[in-house]
Amino acid sequence: MSQWMKHYFYTKNLFTIAENEEGQSLAEYGLILALIAVVCIAAVTALGGEIASYLEELQGAFAGG
Repeated sequence: MSQWMKHYFYTKNLFTIAENEEGQSLAEYGLILALIAVVCIAAVTALGGEIASYLEELQGAFAGG
């Protein structure tokens, strides 16, 4: 097979692969969204008690006013 034909077939295959990546991109966005959700849940779980106590202190300050 000549160099030109190899280049043509390899280039054609690369373009075909690039065109078929739409579903893969959607899956990657889904994984990123899931990772962000897990990080947010972990942050709220870790900081939840501290935030609740701060809000109770703030409520007490306004109530005792």
